[in-house]
Amino acid sequence: MKKHTAGIHHITAIVGHPQENIDFYAGVLGLRLVKQTVNFDDPGTYHLYFGDKGGKPGTIITFFPWANAYQGRIGDGQVGVTTYVVPEGALPFWVNRLAKYSIPFQKAERFGEQVIQFDDPNGLHIELVARAKGGHNEWSFGEVTPEVAIKGFGGATLFSSHPEETAKVLTEVMGLEKLATEGDYTRFTSSAEIGNTVDLKTVAGQRGQMGVGTVHHIAWRAQDNTDHLEWQEYVMNHGQHVTEVKDRNYFNAIYFREPGEILFEIATDPPGFAHDETPETMGSQLMLPPQYEQHREQLERTLIPIKVR
Repeated sequence: MKKHTAGIHHITAIVGHPQENIDFYAGVLGLRLVKQTVNFDDPGTYHLYFGDKGGKPGTIITFFPWANAYQGRIGDGQVGVTTYVVPEGALPFWVNRLAKYSIPFQKAERFGEQVIQFDDPNGLHIELVARAKGGHNEWSFGEVTPEVAIKGFGGATLFSSHPEETAKVLTEVMGLEKLATEGDYTRFTSSAEIGNTVDLKTVAGQRGQMGVGTVHHIAWRAQDNTDHLEWQEYVMNHGQHVTEVKDRNYFNAIYFREPGEILFEIATDPPGFAHDETPETMGSQLMLPPQYEQHREQLERTLIPIKVR
């Protein structure tokens, strides 16, 4: 039986100073800081999660902030552009907001949609697109109210070293549907209301270099742990080298690098981000997995102080 992912679960990127990261994604874009935790493989570094009010799959962008780390280069083998979706009629608000914060932007059209394109402080490429699908984000932050707030991901643009092979993985493994081709891009869709649109650049270019200002991986949704194990076997049976299941506390994860060199993850929707905090207090304090709780005092001395401001 062919499997189909509902869409994007989260996207994870590498950035520089953690406070700068919070100031932009929470302070300017109005996303909720859903979780303060640490990189499970490098606990001296934060892992910060931003999303909608409830931290739902399809809304979450996560960051490994390494202050003073080297700058990366966006290119093949990476997610090149992260697209956010806002309510219909909200783009003029965002044009004014970006101008207010002196953030350069440009307008473009792709597949009949108007998009606003800009970069975050570390050079990550961001787009905003307005669509009717997807419920409003009930998180308010200053002038960013639910009527204009980012709902979650509109999708992502993939830069592949071997676009034809990546296209096969998107359709034959992940179960996305090929929708249309326009210029150098082919659009694929999934069933979710948000995080459901992936554009693949069909022409290979320069290979990306991992570092600050680049996306580390894109994660796709699995319904639950049972579905997740089915995905692991399914991906393996399609000739991909997939990892063992890793417990990320808020979801389980498996990883594989598809032939175009983009790192794919498949993550479970549950248990979510409220299982170690209440929905009201999510993101307000440093949360550590059990294996690092004994080192809390040392980690809190090491980590750079941060706050939403």
